[in-house]
Amino acid sequence: MAKEGGLDWDGLLKWSLANSDGTQPARQLTDEDRRWFMEAMQAQTVDVVRRMKEITLVMSTPDDVLQSQGVTPDDIHNMLDELHEHVESIDMANDLHSVGGLVPLLGYLRSPHANLRAKAADVVSTIVQNNPKSQQLVMEANGLDPLLTNFNSDSSIASRTKALGAISSLIQHNKPGITAFRLANGYAALKDALSSDDVRFQRKALNLIKYLLHENSADCSIVTELGIPRQMVNLASSADSDVREAALGGLLELAKDKKSGALADEEKLKSVLQSRIDGICEMSQDQLEAAREERQLVDSLWKECYDEPSSLREKGLVVLPGEETFTQPPDVAGKFFEPALRAWSTPKQDGSQISESADDKKDAPPPLLLGPGPSYGSSGSQNNGA
Repeated sequence: MAKEGGLDWDGLLKWSLANSDGTQPARQLTDEDRRWFMEAMQAQTVDVVRRMKEITLVMSTPDDVLQSQGVTPDDIHNMLDELHEHVESIDMANDLHSVGGLVPLLGYLRSPHANLRAKAADVVSTIVQNNPKSQQLVMEANGLDPLLTNFNSDSSIASRTKALGAISSLIQHNKPGITAFRLANGYAALKDALSSDDVRFQRKALNLIKYLLHENSADCSIVTELGIPRQMVNLASSADSDVREAALGGLLELAKDKKSGALADEEKLKSVLQSRIDGICEMSQDQLEAAREERQLVDSLWKECYDEPSSLREKGLVVLPGEETFTQPPDVAGKFFEPALRAWSTPKQDGSQISESADDKKDAPPPLLLGPGPSYGSSGSQNNGA
């Protein structure tokens, strides 16, 4: 039951553990159990919606009024952090529009403060990820325009990177979004991103290029005309393993399209691939296991380009012993609990999911502004888990 001042998280946890430890089928719930559980969850939902309405009120207040009340940009940033935590739930993400908060949030993409532009893009990215309804709402609110502006020309590399991440989430599995991105000369902006010295920016750009080429091979001709394949070949030798893998993945998509002639400079590519083969052959066992995707990409790209297996296959380094029989461990608790991760809400399509690195995720700080947020029991805060 909800306690005065917030949800009884301790009671809810004890109830969950008492009813299932994940090792045996759950016992039959009584009507009283069900009523208690539903009341507890409804109380939390009402509390979060109320809090999002309060945050919306602040976001809708003019900057000069907030300043006159002593509200600082750091306060706003912390408030956006709290909002970010709430919209991790796909239902709450969709409710943000219902309470009038989506448009004010998009307004922060034009904030004079770089950290607020970056944080707003981060929140937008979470709202639209694997969420067709919110993707449509953001498109209808012209949210792509400020994201493209920040991606193209923001003075802060952090803001540019977050804007690119939000664009990737917005247009994934969203045909109108992809079309709008192409019409806005998005590929030229991606070409510019590949010239950056920031590896996270490069990685996000490469992953989006790979996704777009996978979705529409006709775009290979656009990429070729812009000279992007040459950049990707160079980045396939990057010191950053994630950049290498993303570049190799994009090159593989280009190699599958024989008509574009995207990989006409085969000698340069062959030299890079041979260099990667030599490097892989010198790896330790632990390094080989960590480079599983790179090993397979190098071999696949070599075979696609030269119609023969690479020397990695001859040496048994494409698939290590045990990898071909790898299976996921059994899901013990899945039957009792709904998945918490947003990414699980949409089935992945082979090769078409835009990957994001773990360094984009962090815990949310304690909520600020407009009094206390929802009560989280004795722990004092809720881990974002993203």
